[in-house]
Amino acid sequence: MTEGNLLGYGAALWLGVLTSVSPCPLATNIAAISWLSKGMRSPWLVLVAGALYTFGRAVIYVVLAWLLAASLFSVPQLSLLLQTQLNKWLGPLLIVVGMFLLGLLEFRFATQVSSERLERKLSGGGVWGAGLLGMLFALSFCPVSAALYFGSLLPLALRHESTLGLPALFGIGTGLPVLAFVWLLAAGVRSVSATFNRMAALERYARPATGVVFVLIGIYLSLVHIYGVQV
Repeated sequence: MTEGNLLGYGAALWLGVLTSVSPCPLATNIAAISWLSKGMRSPWLVLVAGALYTFGRAVIYVVLAWLLAASLFSVPQLSLLLQTQLNKWLGPLLIVVGMFLLGLLEFRFATQVSSERLERKLSGGGVWGAGLLGMLFALSFCPVSAALYFGSLLPLALRHESTLGLPALFGIGTGLPVLAFVWLLAAGVRSVSATFNRMAALERYARPATGVVFVLIGIYLSLVHIYGVQV
């Protein structure tokens, strides 16, 4: 495995973690935990449910990446264009996403495929319902998760030709808070709310820091691949 691949995998996992601690996805994850923990008497069942929830999210992100990549590369002209021009597009795209994370740009985008009735039905499905709940919540995109997945993760996966590994790591990253909270619940820790506040505080610093990194990387890639600057 090359250094570039290691950086790509690390970036995918970090993008997932950053998505998970953003207000909208974090609230969704906390709601999932409250549903999953109901009626499960065994701490191990709660842990298994959290793992399946995370696995369900990862499956959806992998399937979406595969479908989009297959659609794009099924057209020969578009496939050739992506292979030859992706590096030129990636720089400006990262700059735009970085500016969004820094609050310099705003856009409204949201998908909602779940309902309270459906969530209640899945949560009552026990351990196996947790995986389906993870799939359902993964399809609910808010501006931050949409920007990080479609604007950063997907171009990164296409560049590294990894529509399995990188999206899977992204999905695992989005489920890490669920695993952490589920572990606390299984261990009988009562300071769950304090942990939630710490994660919310982490997001306030992690998002702008990631935005700065994205802008700098985007500028670097633009200089190299668009303007031919030898850095």
